[in-house]
Amino acid sequence: MIAIVSDIHSNIEALTAVMADCEANDVDDIVCLGDVIGYGPRPLDCLDMARTKFKFALLGNHEEAVLYGAVGFNPKAKAAIDWTRDQFMADGEEEELRNARWQFLGELPESVDEDDGVSFVHGSPRDPTREYVFPNDVLNPEKVKEIMEGIGRVCFNGHTHTPGILTEGGQFLIPQDTDTVYELQDEKVLVNVGSVGQPRDGDNRSCYVLFDGNRLIYRRVVYDFETTMEQISKIERLPEYLALRLREGR
Repeated sequence: MIAIVSDIHSNIEALTAVMADCEANDVDDIVCLGDVIGYGPRPLDCLDMARTKFKFALLGNHEEAVLYGAVGFNPKAKAAIDWTRDQFMADGEEEELRNARWQFLGELPESVDEDDGVSFVHGSPRDPTREYVFPNDVLNPEKVKEIMEGIGRVCFNGHTHTPGILTEGGQFLIPQDTDTVYELQDEKVLVNVGSVGQPRDGDNRSCYVLFDGNRLIYRRVVYDFETTMEQISKIERLPEYLALRLREGR
């Protein structure tokens, strides 16, 4: 059994709660689909956990922005990126540790393909770090067709913070549609695992997926978002909006 997480966004309270839930469910490995950092108040702690505890992590658009610049980001997201980058360069950290963090960021792969047609991306098979795949894309059959052409059997993604399963037949199934459990069939699927650190589907609990090779299970985990909100509020350069949305799950 593996756990697939995404979009932690520097939220150590959420990540710690999810890690505990993984342990309670006898998870063998944890993989991350990107955006370990960005938005939240604890980027270094989250990155250190990712680089030491996960089987692998992917390059998300927020890691890409810290490395190469926040191109196309809205002002609130860019402010968080600029602050996050400064944390990686702050004085007081041991040079060896600082270099290890930068090396980890620089070596993150854009995608991972495993046996049996299972693949992992942050955005989509067409554009691993940046393309958004939304539920209403079922109204764009050409986009769905092109995405499915890049999938062997199942591809796991994040990026939109909205959990659900896009099927080759053009459906988008939210977790409630399948009672949070889905068995892979013959048709290809793109599985959005939701967000650990900044859910946006109206449910403020962390979201991630368990996968045993054929069956996937959505997990929702309560975490202490009030503490995360308080930490954000104390950082002048982080917009207050980034704190408020955690309570709302939006």
